[in-house]
Amino acid sequence: MKQSIDFALDDHPDPGPTAPDPDDDRPGSAWSVAVFDDCEACAGVRVELVVEDRGAPGTGVAAHLAPAAARRLRAAIATALRTVGEDPGA
Repeated sequence: MKQSIDFALDDHPDPGPTAPDPDDDRPGSAWSVAVFDDCEACAGVRVELVVEDRGAPGTGVAAHLAPAAARRLRAAIATALRTVGEDPGA
């Protein structure tokens, strides 16, 4: 079983001459989160995080996280948000 949870595109502008900073050549990104339990090499249910360049589906990196690793990633993101003065939410 694999269940898609969420998918989004970031708000980073596409590189190029019309970008706010034409020298910034970092592409925007897309990410998705899913849960699955059909990985024989993985023990138990995993959270899958995929990050890839926007407009380049199938070329990203997939992390298959155990629940403890997914919680650690969630905590790191919350810390990063607090560091820049943002509320990490619930």
